[in-house]
Amino acid sequence: MTTTELPLVPHWIDGAPYPSAGGRTADVYDPALGIVTKRVALADATEIAAAIASARKAQEQWAELSLARRQSVLFRFRELLEARKPELAEIITAEHGKVLSDALGEISRGQEVVEFACGLAHHLKGEFSEQVSAGVDVHSVRQPLGVVGVISPFNFPAMVPAWFFPIAIAAGNAVVLKPSEKDPSAAIWMAELWREAGLPGGVFTVLNGDKEAVDGLLAHPDVAAISFVGSTPIAKYVYETGAKYGKRVQALGGAKNHMLVLPDADLDLTADAAINAGFGSAGERCMAISVAVVVEPVADALVEKITERMSALRIGDGRRGCDMGPLVTRTHRDKVASYLDIAAEDGATIVVDGRSVRPDGAPEGFWLGPSLIDRVPTGSRVYTEEIFGPVLAVVRVNSYEEGVELINAGSFGNGTAIFTNDGGAARRFQREIKVGMIGVNVPIPVPVATFSFGGWKESMFGDTKAHGAEGVKFFTALKAVTTRWTDPGERATVAASAQGGGINLGFPQND
Repeated sequence: MTTTELPLVPHWIDGAPYPSAGGRTADVYDPALGIVTKRVALADATEIAAAIASARKAQEQWAELSLARRQSVLFRFRELLEARKPELAEIITAEHGKVLSDALGEISRGQEVVEFACGLAHHLKGEFSEQVSAGVDVHSVRQPLGVVGVISPFNFPAMVPAWFFPIAIAAGNAVVLKPSEKDPSAAIWMAELWREAGLPGGVFTVLNGDKEAVDGLLAHPDVAAISFVGSTPIAKYVYETGAKYGKRVQALGGAKNHMLVLPDADLDLTADAAINAGFGSAGERCMAISVAVVVEPVADALVEKITERMSALRIGDGRRGCDMGPLVTRTHRDKVASYLDIAAEDGATIVVDGRSVRPDGAPEGFWLGPSLIDRVPTGSRVYTEEIFGPVLAVVRVNSYEEGVELINAGSFGNGTAIFTNDGGAARRFQREIKVGMIGVNVPIPVPVATFSFGGWKESMFGDTKAHGAEGVKFFTALKAVTTRWTDPGERATVAASAQGGGINLGFPQND
């Protein structure tokens, strides 16, 4: 089959597929097979304008519907997603490569936010103060922003968009989603599900594309806010550019997540956690543990236990019941593998080299097995850079204090974990560590939907985090209303006073 004969992933505009008019496209791969399986349209200026115009028109009508009507669509979407999420998991595995069980887990975590949004009427309630001055009351309301853009990464094509769009839509906004061009089909599937749930056309739009689409959303005057997840350099660009155009922006960047292991930790539990958090989804998670900071004298024992568990992992096609799949592209696979050469050059010890893996899958797939590197120097790029692959580094320290100082000195501040049986040490750690999300004997501390997701430092740009109460604040504008209603007798008194003393031009006083 030639490239021109491959299926085309279209845009989704005004509630229907919107094929590209013969413009630019990009290849979409099946990472486990190493072949192009479809193409995706890349939006041009005309398509960007059409998407935003449709969203703006639809939003005005959607916001006028009652909360009860909007909530009924959210409930229907939730039920359809629950019934059909195995379909979505297969799409994710075919384009991203993660195993089916992991894809299902991703969808379930996104579904938590849908369920949170189903009760958004409670979170949209304003406040009321009576008689703040004589005959004066004040109340507040939260209203939708208008059209909002969501720019999501390749590693979670369902969960990350679902951090944002359920709350935005429930609050009365219209969403233009720009998914990763590496795995765009999940977004189209969700758009079809929204239509089936009864969402009016234009309220949920999918605009496929690359930098041109991103810049179009950032610059367009009808887009009020941008939610972004991706690498730190691009997050910073999105934040700065969006701010220049007067937009509200939340831009979640990269990470270098540490696991601090104290000598009293349960090493079997810790080794299991390191395997799960380091190699799940081929390490392509912003919350992956990429560095184990081990307080001596337990590093040798922990490295041995991790190595034993790694030997039992089955690497291969995610549709074959394997533990870990391929990386998303050949280019990314080669970049991640290059860090093993860097580690050797910097004097680290390569305990397990994933380049020698024998996968249960097509030889042409983008394979790299889990890799374990011990005694990594903290000046090495293996330690300082976000690798975003199945590479776990071990750094040895002599004390709790040394470990905390090392973690806090890093430029990222997304998530971290401590493994210990000492409650006092755990409490001290969660107070002293400078990151946004902390796990205590929990390796991937992603909060549930009722709390908010987001890091500190170079891992987060903007002051409002994802989902939870923070998400409600981000997707709504707060309005305060001050009212005075006078009875007929009071109006007569006020009128008589004005005739005798003139009009008072002073600043209003609270009586």
